[in-house]
Amino acid sequence: MSFATGGLVMLSEMLPKLPPSERKIATYMLENPRESISLTASELGKRSSTSSAAVIRLCKSLDLKGLQELKLRIAGDLQKEPAHEFRDIEPNESKYSIIEKMTANSIQTLKETAELLSADELSKAITVIEKAPTVHFFGVGASYIIAEDAQQKFLRINKNATAFNDVHMAATTVANAKEHDVVVGISFSGNTYEVAKILELANKQGATTISLTKYGSSIVSEQADIRLYISATKEPTFRSGATSSRIGQLHAIDILFMCVASQQYEKAIASIDETREAIQFIQKSRSSRSRKRED
Repeated sequence: MSFATGGLVMLSEMLPKLPPSERKIATYMLENPRESISLTASELGKRSSTSSAAVIRLCKSLDLKGLQELKLRIAGDLQKEPAHEFRDIEPNESKYSIIEKMTANSIQTLKETAELLSADELSKAITVIEKAPTVHFFGVGASYIIAEDAQQKFLRINKNATAFNDVHMAATTVANAKEHDVVVGISFSGNTYEVAKILELANKQGATTISLTKYGSSIVSEQADIRLYISATKEPTFRSGATSSRIGQLHAIDILFMCVASQQYEKAIASIDETREAIQFIQKSRSSRSRKRED
């Protein structure tokens, strides 16, 4: 992206979780975004009947470096086309309308996830995964599908990777994790107790921990050394938002994978070619056996 964005999404998603003084500032900035980007911390404090210290605390709550970054993100938001709201399906809705709604929801999720992925945190994640002897992915329920997808991708570039949804198996594996191993906890809500405990265990073992959650503080992200956020999609009646959240998680994993692969491009290409040849070998063997049975 040519400019930073996502400030308004961050403010709106964190609004219900913020302390009263910080909520006042966030509300003021959401209602007056153009005016806010030209104000100092002191001026913002006065306009929202709070203080400059509360403005600084708000930026920390948003996991940003400071007010300047928040204002740059809001300025970027103001240059974008207006975002579409996530829309749920209706009773007996036409398949054409459902196609249009689900596509629009997925596109919106991808855009918001791109805005919320911190370049600094992503860089840290790339560095530790590159150096890690093993990367362990853990998720429960639908998030396990993301963990499995991540394992399959990283195995293809010869990175030792595991994926678990059984908390006992995950705990047993993480209990044997080494200092430079990486443990990735995946939970859209960020409030999956089992994922938080696996990251806590990994921290005790000295492994590096990464969380992949929706934007905002949570019991999972609080346990992570490195925090990757995706779009905090809404979850209406049929959970079309939750369907979109899976798209956001997959998108974040794809970005992380491609960044790691790019850093070791020649080795990654060679490994992918080898794995492709191995799969073709299996397929040829199966075809050969089928022809023999026919004969």
